Amino acid sequence: MELSKLIKYARGEEEADLLLKNVRLVNVLSGEIYLTNVAIARTRIVGIGEYRAKEEIDLDGYYLCPGFIDGHVHIESSMLTIPEFAKAVVPHGTTAVVIDPHEIANVLGLDGIRYMLESSKYNPLSVYVMLPSCVPSTDMETSGSRLASYDLAPLFSDPWVLGLAEVMNYPGVIFGNSEVLAKIASAGDNPIDGHAPGLSGRDLAAYVAAGVGSDHECTTIEEAREKLRLGMYVMIREGSTAHNLRDLLPLVTPENSRRMMFVTDDWHPADLMDKGHIDHLIRLAIDQGLEPIIAIQMATINPAEYFGLKELGAIVPGRRADLVLFDDFKNFRILKVWRGGKLVAEDGKIIPWERPPRPVTLRSSMNVNWDGVDFRIPAQSSRIRVIQVVPGQIVTRKLVTEAKIVDGYAVADVERDILKIAVIERHMASGNMGKGFVQGFGLKKGALASSVAHDSHNIVVVGATDDDMMKAVREIEAMKGGLVAVADGKVLARLALPIAGLMSEKPINEVREELEELTEAAKALGCTLKEPFMAMSFLALPVIPELKLTDKGLVDVTQFKFVPLFEPER
Repeated sequence: MELSKLIKYARGEEEADLLLKNVRLVNVLSGEIYLTNVAIARTRIVGIGEYRAKEEIDLDGYYLCPGFIDGHVHIESSMLTIPEFAKAVVPHGTTAVVIDPHEIANVLGLDGIRYMLESSKYNPLSVYVMLPSCVPSTDMETSGSRLASYDLAPLFSDPWVLGLAEVMNYPGVIFGNSEVLAKIASAGDNPIDGHAPGLSGRDLAAYVAAGVGSDHECTTIEEAREKLRLGMYVMIREGSTAHNLRDLLPLVTPENSRRMMFVTDDWHPADLMDKGHIDHLIRLAIDQGLEPIIAIQMATINPAEYFGLKELGAIVPGRRADLVLFDDFKNFRILKVWRGGKLVAEDGKIIPWERPPRPVTLRSSMNVNWDGVDFRIPAQSSRIRVIQVVPGQIVTRKLVTEAKIVDGYAVADVERDILKIAVIERHMASGNMGKGFVQGFGLKKGALASSVAHDSHNIVVVGATDDDMMKAVREIEAMKGGLVAVADGKVLARLALPIAGLMSEKPINEVREELEELTEAAKALGCTLKEPFMAMSFLALPVIPELKLTDKGLVDVTQFKFVPLFEPER
């Protein structure tokens, strides 16, 4: 809109398009709630109070606040495409998200980032991108891409790119790694997100001095307070895997709350359907005793200001008309959602938009060298290192125990809950294959496999027999990625994830249904874990202690080095 036109609307010289009458406006700037009207022309808020408009809607004194912003989320973790994710979150009041396409970038590099940017177009959700800073996360695994500072630099000119995503390689920052520092420098004055669990003292000071401005990994009040004191924004995370809101909320006060925001990080289909999205975090925070206006600020103006989204975050003249109507602060039921002045959701349902997203094609990400796939493990001694799963956590323990040996080969021992695990490289057809053993799944038979395996997303498979493990990984290739449960050579349940081996092309309800079928199939095989595929997805991540397996071998994360599967004989 031309500036002169905007001014005329604001002065009431021209009739607005829409007047939302009789609303209790939640003013996140003044900290007030008051009864008024909101005038909208085209995509903008043009005035508060008495205005003439072509259309007037009386909203019966319900509450009106700015659209919610999720300040840090990996959409790939939902296993949904961006249009399908938008259908799920917009009815819950989320009108903007800031994504880190770290997962798909580890598979497809710049093509993956461009895919996320392209598939974000023509949606009722604003999708902003922070460029992944750690692709790959380590050199102890084979990823599908390697992104250097010069690869990322041209993308900062894209208007939907806001800055540099979570700098997980904090040792690289504090010890002055030249490539890590080059990525930080390439971000210029743009925001730089952090990822530094437990970092403290002078090392934290160095991290902040380098320009890192936020952190979403705080798990204790003491950790969050130290980062807050050094100038970082604290992202309070409440996701499907990590639940930090209740622990961190007591730190929030009227004096410091404007330096905090809500994020989900990873949010799965069942939670989207059963709990909602950012509205769930607001509801939970209010229920825990947080002042309602502060809770709304943490979901609107705070992330808008941190990310420099000057047109979002508040209901004032000139800003985009991203608005949420809700009933009250007790139930916090979302009634209507506007984005850019257009009604996009009502009573929990998305309104079909006029210009549907255009399909974006992407190459297959399944490139397996099958000549290198052999699940047999020749015995080198009688003692093996075993990855021990900790239920409900992504950390593991390392166990050294006696191997079950048959005809000179180490095999699974279901009586002791020791199963085989393998990670097969699927990006470069290198033939790399890491083999080991895992305890804690409880399978009595069959195999589970997945192409979702953080961070490089090679194929991970856990099983009781070599034949079922082979059937499972062959099925993964046939689906072009996905999750599968197999027993006695038959597929029991599966979910195809043909988009980078990470995302489905199906609607959210079908994705959820197939995930639940997979969980039930795993349970029928004897699995004792509540979320077996989620647990499996972190067994190949060589930055989370203690013992992990990548396509290159067994990693002792506490020593950050490869270790042999077999222990020498005593």
